[in-house]
Amino acid sequence: MITAEEAALLEAIDPEELVDLTRSLVRIDSVIRPETGNTEAAVVAFVTRWIRDNIGIDPLVEEVAPGRENVVLTLDFDRPGHTLMLEAHTDVVSEGDRSAWTYDPFGAEVADGKIYGRGSCDMKAGLAVNLVIARILAAAGGARPSGLLKAPGSALAGRLRLGIVCDEEGMMIGIKDYINRGHADDVDACLVSEPEENQLCLTMKGAVRAIVRVKGRMAHGAMPRTGINAGTRLARVILAFQGYERAEIERCGEDELVGWPSITPTVIQSPPAGEPAQLNVMPGEAVAHYDIRTTPKQDHHAIRAGLREILGELAAADPDFHGEIEFIEDRPVVTMERDEPIVVAAARAYRDITGQEPLYNGVPGATDGTFLRAWKGIPSLVNGPGPRHKPHQVDEYVQVDELVTAARCYLLTAFRYLAGSADIGDPTTASPGVPRGVSGRS
Repeated sequence: MITAEEAALLEAIDPEELVDLTRSLVRIDSVIRPETGNTEAAVVAFVTRWIRDNIGIDPLVEEVAPGRENVVLTLDFDRPGHTLMLEAHTDVVSEGDRSAWTYDPFGAEVADGKIYGRGSCDMKAGLAVNLVIARILAAAGGARPSGLLKAPGSALAGRLRLGIVCDEEGMMIGIKDYINRGHADDVDACLVSEPEENQLCLTMKGAVRAIVRVKGRMAHGAMPRTGINAGTRLARVILAFQGYERAEIERCGEDELVGWPSITPTVIQSPPAGEPAQLNVMPGEAVAHYDIRTTPKQDHHAIRAGLREILGELAAADPDFHGEIEFIEDRPVVTMERDEPIVVAAARAYRDITGQEPLYNGVPGATDGTFLRAWKGIPSLVNGPGPRHKPHQVDEYVQVDELVTAARCYLLTAFRYLAGSADIGDPTTASPGVPRGVSGRS
């Protein structure tokens, strides 16, 4: 049941402001483009200016890599309590072939109740939600330029922290840097506003990233027997890995929340990048990049060992086979229970806002919340606006109604969590960083 105080707070959400802010963010091209040097920098500048103009506080801006920065804002309500983090990322994936889009990928056009554009749901909409919630709670607590919020008459306690990070779509250097600098040390819970249709996602798939390199010997295309064909041998690897994937699918089955495991070749090159390709030259090397997604029944050590064993078997069957695999990233499966305080608070808020029962689900990929959970044990609930299967596709969009509902749910969840009106335990005895229900696979 929503109280009179909560209802007054919810009235502070202006749907027009939320839509305008989302559209402004979508119009900023934050695709990482090495060929031009484009990064998230323009979004960081916009967000920093918006926080200064609308909240009256200068956020902390930290360089993670050249041209790539994190933005950190902490609102301290000057009474002991929990620390709630709202997390979003500023980078977006490439728009690809612009001619395939119905709408300008950076036009932020509104049609049929939807905001279209690259990053509209993944995750400029979620970023807009976080900013607006911070503005409203800052006003409710009585913001001062120092960043210290003193509100003797307010129910708010503890801290609200925004972690607006770079590079989620890459190697996630932004959230790793954020954690390494200590910004997550006092965080008790996190809401990750990735596009999940406002569903409450408790589990995130794990990920292993790998590069397979197969060495051959260059030869004239007219005389292939004078060389060793790296391409055909890489094809054997691809088929063998596909067989391993089938066996894992049969062994693990479909997980209730995150679905099926997968072993996907995403980049296949022969010759490797940087070498000129010629139709009449058989290259001496072939490369495949693999995106391996895992479910709770899998063990990453076993997967790495299994793939290495396959390369060994191929080499044993062919003296001219020379292949190696390099594992470049490991993101464990993480999960938590429905009785986590932040989940309880979010579920209650969703019921009170929509009149419906929340849908519990899992994230089909990893998020920045993966590292918050795996490294620091922080319950990280992924429950933002946007169609969960639309990110990275052409004509990406977020529904306006869903965006407004997300903001209302986030505001009510955050207010109750920070006011202690949800079943969240005693903040004086809480133990941030102690894993509860973590299912890690490293």
